[in-house]
Amino acid sequence: METRVCRLHGQDDLRIETDVVEAPSEGQVLLAMASGGICGSDMHYLSQGGIGTIRVREPIILGHEASGRVLAVGPGVDSLAEGDGVAVNPSRPCGTCPYCLDGLTMHCLNMRFNGSAIRLPHEQGLFRTRIVVSAAQCVKVPPEADLGAVACAEPLAVCLHAARIAGDLAGKRVLITGAGPIGVLCSAIAAKEGAFEIVVTDLQDETLAVASRMGATRCINVMQDAEAMTVFAADKGHFDVVFECSAAEPAIRSAIAALRPRGTLVQVGVAGDTPLPLNAIVAKELRVLGTFRFDAEFAEAVEAIVTGRIDVRPMITQNFPLEQAQEAFRAATDRSKSVKVHLILSE
Repeated sequence: METRVCRLHGQDDLRIETDVVEAPSEGQVLLAMASGGICGSDMHYLSQGGIGTIRVREPIILGHEASGRVLAVGPGVDSLAEGDGVAVNPSRPCGTCPYCLDGLTMHCLNMRFNGSAIRLPHEQGLFRTRIVVSAAQCVKVPPEADLGAVACAEPLAVCLHAARIAGDLAGKRVLITGAGPIGVLCSAIAAKEGAFEIVVTDLQDETLAVASRMGATRCINVMQDAEAMTVFAADKGHFDVVFECSAAEPAIRSAIAALRPRGTLVQVGVAGDTPLPLNAIVAKELRVLGTFRFDAEFAEAVEAIVTGRIDVRPMITQNFPLEQAQEAFRAATDRSKSVKVHLILSE
């Protein structure tokens, strides 16, 4: 059976090609893919040929945020049936390394993750019309579920894990720096968990408008109003929790200045090495926590989407057919217009 794929051959060399997909074997299912979200990592692979020290060294099919529908099931699969809609979990921990055995599967020493160039051969991604995956990667959704929304389960899982790292948000004053997909999803989670105040900062009014629709109580364009954050730094700070989603040094410094003593900074955004104001961290006894990927939160994210507990639809700003992947990636990089851009993978 043929499948069309979105394959990156190198920096700025993205092609729509035809490949062959085999029938599912033991424990596998054949999926007709429905929708796939373009992530920042996908954009880095295309525009820079990699992320930091991770380089694209061979052709790779991009994509790790996706949904689909079951076309066929292999032997031994009884959890899914033809026609079922599913969210596809791109994480495939080994289950046997010390971290997996300790319940820390996101730190698996042998992790395989769809659409990742860390390993060689690269782990091929989900931006294709058909794919065979392990049934264990699939979370079944109700027949009426919006598969476009379901494709947002992976980034929502990242944010649910970050919220778990942060602790109880009920009644807390929360700052979110960066109104990209992760930032607006953190806004939605903070709102659902009963945060008292949710302030979101960014450089674009359009993305801040989405954050407002998804739970922010106040949005600040720090490009237009650079002094707006100074009030939050008075008297040693204002916020209890910060979700830092930009990985920009000025945003991190501003966030630390705005945190109250013994407040919590959850670093969600990633970039290169970034200097930190250690004196302020020490003097205010701040907790600085990293957060990485997800585990059980993927199934929780799917449940939150299909039940409507968290409405992810406002962040899906544009949809493009697979054949227009180049245009879709250009739109995704334009943060003045886009939050989350999806590829429609169905034929």
